[in-house]
Amino acid sequence: MTELTGLKGIGEKTAGALMRLGISCAEDLIYYFPRDYIAFGHPKEIGGLTPGTTEAVECLLTSDASINRYNGMTIVNLHVSDLTGRLQISWYNMPYIKQTLRAGSCFVFRGRIYEKGGRLIMGQPKIYRPEDYKKGYEGRLMPVYRLSKGISNNLLMKAVASVLRENKPSLLPEEFLPAGILGRIGLKGEAEALRDIHFPRDLKSLTEARKRLSFDELFMFFILQKKRKQLFLKKASEYRCRPDLRFIQLAADLPFELTRDQSEALKTITRDMSSGNIMNRLLEGDVGSGKTIVAFLAMAYAGFCGYQSAMLAPTEVLARQHYDKLTGLIGSRDLPLKAVLLCGSMQKAQKEETLRLIREHEADIIIGTHALFQERVDYDRLGLVVTDEQHRFGVSQREAMKQKGGLPHMLFMSATPIPRTLSMILYGDMDVSVISMRPEGRIPIKNAVVNPSYRENAYKFIYDEVRKGHRAYVVCPSIAEEDEEGSGPSGSFSAGLETVEETYKKLRKLFPGDIGIGMLHGRMKPEDKEAAMQAFKDGQTDILVCTTVVEVGVDVPEATVMMIENAERFGLSQLHQLRGRVGRGHSQSYCIMVNTSDGEEARERLSILRDSNDGFFIASEDLRLRGPGDLFGVRQSGEMGFLLADIYRDRDLLKPAADEAEALLEEDPELMVRDHEGIRKKLSYYMDNSYYV
Repeated sequence: MTELTGLKGIGEKTAGALMRLGISCAEDLIYYFPRDYIAFGHPKEIGGLTPGTTEAVECLLTSDASINRYNGMTIVNLHVSDLTGRLQISWYNMPYIKQTLRAGSCFVFRGRIYEKGGRLIMGQPKIYRPEDYKKGYEGRLMPVYRLSKGISNNLLMKAVASVLRENKPSLLPEEFLPAGILGRIGLKGEAEALRDIHFPRDLKSLTEARKRLSFDELFMFFILQKKRKQLFLKKASEYRCRPDLRFIQLAADLPFELTRDQSEALKTITRDMSSGNIMNRLLEGDVGSGKTIVAFLAMAYAGFCGYQSAMLAPTEVLARQHYDKLTGLIGSRDLPLKAVLLCGSMQKAQKEETLRLIREHEADIIIGTHALFQERVDYDRLGLVVTDEQHRFGVSQREAMKQKGGLPHMLFMSATPIPRTLSMILYGDMDVSVISMRPEGRIPIKNAVVNPSYRENAYKFIYDEVRKGHRAYVVCPSIAEEDEEGSGPSGSFSAGLETVEETYKKLRKLFPGDIGIGMLHGRMKPEDKEAAMQAFKDGQTDILVCTTVVEVGVDVPEATVMMIENAERFGLSQLHQLRGRVGRGHSQSYCIMVNTSDGEEARERLSILRDSNDGFFIASEDLRLRGPGDLFGVRQSGEMGFLLADIYRDRDLLKPAADEAEALLEEDPELMVRDHEGIRKKLSYYMDNSYYV
């Protein structure tokens, strides 16, 4: 490894700041990929500018800039025009800039365009001399990195350039893919791809670099996945379950009948737990399909066989919800099982007593949050671990739970619908059970896609539902006005974007004081988030204005309305997850999606949600429609742990990567052939660094 301080311009202080970004050596800079790119296009005529985009214009100034003051803020305004239109250019709290903007000067201005009162406005633009812009910027794609305090984008660019461009070839990795794979897939070399992902010569070189590096991630993901499955298949389980009459009686005496899918999933899970081998199974089901009762029954099965089981939930509200339901089931059937709840917010004495019950095996089923895999938790014969909303937990967290019980059976649950063919590829290291049927008695949700003019009617509808004793969610895509990139005073750059804070204020003024309105978003402290969700669950709050933090599994049967603002900004699968928060009781529920776009694509996408409640169909359509995604954005597949690869955008690479991985391991299972030495080293690196879920 090469010390960061060995690079030009990086001292001890800067090296420390880079460490906060996870960059501990010069080699790490190579794989610290840009999060986005700024495209410097040819300057446009004013008539060709589009609100909501970032553009460049070249202008000859016919008058000096002026200064206005508003609410303690200094605003420099410049009015320019050409044969195609007029444009106002504004800078906030930069009074010194007026000295530069003199009549007779010529500049290129590049900034965000918005529209206000029928006027086109460019806010906070950068200023370039025409010759400088043409020579140094036009036609370029400039990388934009994730930053931390003390690190600027320019500093990162120079640091990366010093590794990639300035005579440091020894830091670049040697090619690890065999020539045959490179030729069959049509991939450029890794070293060239790494240079082009940071400093693309043009869009074509960027696209080819992304293809190569995304293929690498997918290919290594499938190699690692198949190696893990081989490892599991060889491992005998210490916790082999045996048939038990009490379990058979419990499954037969439930107050409702399991669906065919639930019955089949339960049968497969109990067979796995009785096989003598370690179970590693994903239970995938649409929202409201009844995965949780299957998991409860599997935990009861482990308990009847003398083993403890633990259920890991992503939030305390969800953990308490599971605990209440499970203790209700145990109590109503007088089962010889004891369930306990373990969460970080518990009082010390209560937590100590719970830890004792777990340690002495007086507790059979333990439900909780991250507290379950803390060092002080000692299990006794932990035979089954259930992870709810499995993508919410990192690799190290799940590995910690595995080690707690000496390799217990593992059951992962996910409510993210994935088309079956895609699921078989992505979860190839697991066995997969799918629940697609919904339990009988669930009333289908009524869906509506409306334009912003319908908002007042929607609020009246919510008011009527609340007066009936029901509750409502109002989901916004942003927390506050300044969250929108380039937003300016009064939200001028984000016109039409509904935010949690403004919507909360609006509803508080609109609704009578006896209607409780709560607010929930990701910037709140964990304890405040839990309190806000619990208040809604308990009925202290009637309307919850929130971001998408509510999409995970919280069950509030009294909630009958889901209103989603700026619905066109969300993916179909995410909209379906949000919609799944209602329709969980015995009353008719509704999903109101507010479409603020005039685009045909948005209408087509939202019509799929309007016309179908089938999550697997919606996921397939989402996959079909998303296409290449944002051309310059680098979306993360956080669920899979990828840096660049995206299962939607790179879906055409999934099968080739899986096929090449399978063919390679069939030919050389231990990767001992000389040509595969690079893959073996890369695999070792990925495993050492806990890559991928």
